[in-house]
Amino acid sequence: MNKAQQISGRTQTAPAQINEKTKRDAEAPPAFPDEIAHLADISAKIEDALQQAIDSVEGYDKEYRDSKRYMVQHKGEIDPHEMFQNELALRQIDHQGVIAVETRDKLAKLKESPYFARIDFREEAKKEPAIFYVGRFAFSHDSELLISDWRSPVASMFYDCEVGPAGYDAPIGRINGDLTRKRQFKIKNGEMEYTLESSVNIQDDILQRELSHTSEEKMKSIITTIQKEQNQIIRNEKAGTLIIQGVAGSGKTSIALHRIAYLLYRFKDRLAAKNVTILSPNKVFGDYISSVLPELGEEPIYGMSFADIAEVQLEGIIDFEPDKDPLETNDSKWAKRVRLKSTLDFVELVDKYLEEMSNSIFEPRDYTFGRFTAKCEWTKQRFDAYSKHPVKRRLQMIADDIFDRFETENYREDTLPRVKVIFKSLTSMLKVKNTLELYKDFYKQMNMPDMFVMPAKKTLEWADVFPFMYFQAAFEGLQESQVIRHLVIDEMQDYTPIQYAVMNILFKCQKTILGDFGQFINPNHLHNFEDLRALYGGAEVVELNKSYRSTYEIITFAKRIRNVAALEAVERHGDEPALIQCRNKEEELARIKEMIEAFEEGDKVTLGIIVKTNSEAKALYDRLSQDYEVQLISLESSAFINGISITSIQMSKGLEFDEVIIPAANSKTYTSDYDRSLLYIACTRAMHRLALTCSGELTRLIDGDTEEVRRGA
Repeated sequence: MNKAQQISGRTQTAPAQINEKTKRDAEAPPAFPDEIAHLADISAKIEDALQQAIDSVEGYDKEYRDSKRYMVQHKGEIDPHEMFQNELALRQIDHQGVIAVETRDKLAKLKESPYFARIDFREEAKKEPAIFYVGRFAFSHDSELLISDWRSPVASMFYDCEVGPAGYDAPIGRINGDLTRKRQFKIKNGEMEYTLESSVNIQDDILQRELSHTSEEKMKSIITTIQKEQNQIIRNEKAGTLIIQGVAGSGKTSIALHRIAYLLYRFKDRLAAKNVTILSPNKVFGDYISSVLPELGEEPIYGMSFADIAEVQLEGIIDFEPDKDPLETNDSKWAKRVRLKSTLDFVELVDKYLEEMSNSIFEPRDYTFGRFTAKCEWTKQRFDAYSKHPVKRRLQMIADDIFDRFETENYREDTLPRVKVIFKSLTSMLKVKNTLELYKDFYKQMNMPDMFVMPAKKTLEWADVFPFMYFQAAFEGLQESQVIRHLVIDEMQDYTPIQYAVMNILFKCQKTILGDFGQFINPNHLHNFEDLRALYGGAEVVELNKSYRSTYEIITFAKRIRNVAALEAVERHGDEPALIQCRNKEEELARIKEMIEAFEEGDKVTLGIIVKTNSEAKALYDRLSQDYEVQLISLESSAFINGISITSIQMSKGLEFDEVIIPAANSKTYTSDYDRSLLYIACTRAMHRLALTCSGELTRLIDGDTEEVRRGA
């Protein structure tokens, strides 16, 4: 063996030998007795700390209730000063109680699984190594650090280093030395399930174990299986904007969330959960990822969509209709308008227009009030000087300047005009009066008036919402965020350059942008990865090419549909994907029902039945829900639950299922290059098993030998 590897003190066995091995181990004395004893010692100390935390919570709760009762009972007798002091005391008790509850909850989680790794590190010039246990949270007892947080500097060696020369970056500088031991544990419900020790990297073995598990309703943390390249992304503190291009199943969303957890830990004095938000594609996906940060001991972060942002920014200004489904909208003129506004060229065209507008939109005249006059030349000079601000904001600043001049010159104390009156006079000198008028003029000046269509009065098409907001930013200004200090944008390929341009105005902060330009969902979006890089010229870009979600067989099959050259599968093997060809739709539905019944009798947790469009998903749900307990994941859905889900490819993005069935995989449903991308997305949702069914001719988008096609019985 090239790995000096042990599991519970024995050589690792093949899956077929697990049952026999478990029986032998149950009869044998436990291996690594030092670790068994250490776990017992740590567990006792955690139990002691947990009981103290419980007592503390109960104490603060009682103190709060007693203080509140006293204030109510003696309300008429307490003077205002004492009442104020009592209210301050209540707030202090409440604050301390919240901290006590957080401590209690963390200790309860530590009790279940105190740590997952041990590293022994000998610093240079020291004789003996120090022992570090690594867990979800740090734990100290009697002022001694017993467990290090996985985000701590010393813990980075577990992810980055093998046994041998090692080091880490501490606040005082680089610490070098040797890693003399590396162990990994699986502790569940306070019991040691296994221990691995290796002189080489042991994470592949743990990774295989974790990836073989069934899926869950919520995305879970990956702190026990973070790979070296992932760790570098998570601990990247310096990137102003970090762009993660990751293939399907590469764990990019999980990595981004762990990066947020790391930054919240690293910069806890100036970054809190309320300062972070994530833009996600839909509510189901937002619910699916909602547990990762709480699992790591951090407060959940606020999630929102581009539609949420538009509602806030355009409230009281203009309405807009929701985006249309491009797969179910047969309107070539609408599609042409969407395509135009999806390109980087469109942003450049808008920028050129707005630059010229800035120089010509304002035609100042002398402003006279009584014996006072502000000459048009002076006003134009001030307008140009404030060129970095929106037009209306520039006029407000000029109005303030004019008032200040008049006030300075007013030796006789004549009545002066109010600033609001001056501003109103200045706005009358504008060539256009509002953003909508300016936006319409843009298309007129570009000789393409047919590219702007309003579906109803004061209502925009979705494709015009963010271009309009970009004009609004230039003309009147937007409500820029003063709270958000880190913005996460998931599914980056789904958003157009003009949407990113607006985000850069609203959120002038650090950003983590992630997605896969190999998973385009909108055929009318013509931008690409290079366009995004052009928008973020100084961004740090990383690529993740290894897929962890699906088995080797599923990824190999997916590459037959869309040959992503960089896509690399983890060597985790399973069943070959099944291609099931049927004589007609009735037979196809019968085969799908057979697979549903097999799933219900099996040990897997989630089954995704993924069809091309939302309307097809609803139709299939209506048929299958009569006989089976299934859920429909639609645009209106808000949560992901275990069991059987029927959904469209659009709504399945970001999700994963133990098993996936793709109905109607025929030559009529999946025909174009765009369909190739859709089919690839659907296939890569599967973790363990994949089946494609069809009636009629199988889609020709599956390249290579198709002899494995099975006809329906």
